[in-house]
Amino acid sequence: MIQSMTGYGNVVVAYKNKKIHVEVKSLNGKNLDITTRIAPVYREKEMEIRQMLTTALLRGKVEFAVWVEKDAAVDATPINASLVEYYHQQICDISKRTGIPEPNDWFLLLTRMPDVLTKSEVEVLADDEWNEVKKAIQAAIDNLVDFRRQEGEALIVKLNQNIDNIGRLLASIEPYEKSRVEKIRQRLMESLKSIPEAEYDKNRLEQELIYYIEKLDINEEKQRLTNHLKYFRETLAEPAGQGKKLGFIAQEMGREINTTGSKSNQAEMQNIVVKMKDELEQIKEQVLNIL
Repeated sequence: MIQSMTGYGNVVVAYKNKKIHVEVKSLNGKNLDITTRIAPVYREKEMEIRQMLTTALLRGKVEFAVWVEKDAAVDATPINASLVEYYHQQICDISKRTGIPEPNDWFLLLTRMPDVLTKSEVEVLADDEWNEVKKAIQAAIDNLVDFRRQEGEALIVKLNQNIDNIGRLLASIEPYEKSRVEKIRQRLMESLKSIPEAEYDKNRLEQELIYYIEKLDINEEKQRLTNHLKYFRETLAEPAGQGKKLGFIAQEMGREINTTGSKSNQAEMQNIVVKMKDELEQIKEQVLNIL
């Protein structure tokens, strides 16, 4: 079953005093192109995260993000009380020795002193926390894949409609195709009759007519296009990862439709070819978004 390259997955997991958010988005692209925004504590796991994305998503423009939301009281920067006392004592001593007045707003001054509001601890990623985050990443990826499958099911319905329409339009050419051969023959004969003095070999004329009509014959194009329509439909039922293959089949369909149009010298047939081209363009647009 085909999948769309468009998808979205989002998971939020609680761990101790944290809320960990994981988000994965994907759009269509020729190859797999991954961009990441990873919270600093998890950056050491970036290669592992990319491997998880590569294995599951195969192709498309993928945006991955993981960030942490902490409780404000826990995440607040602590005041280094010992440094505040040290700076206060130093300033008081200098004021006594020099006669410089002590400041009016002690707290404003002291909180601006070096390292008073600087966190010194380095956050270390624990194994149990990473296991929770890894589960959340996999769940977000699974959600995105489910989204892609649902989009793929909708694409199959639409593409089958386009294929059916091309098939019906192709069948509608037949009545005009049969009548045009006789019309071509009559038009040529009438043109010759309008030139009384023209002399010609009837056998040679008949051979030339057959040759000319064979050049305008579209039976081979119709048969090849019919085969391409069948192959396209069969490929839709195959496992995911057939987007490029479907694109190649659509190109071959376009060649047969274009050749049919170039051989059609009747307005009704050319109108039908234009409608087939319109259906094919819709197919090509949809195929660009198939994994």
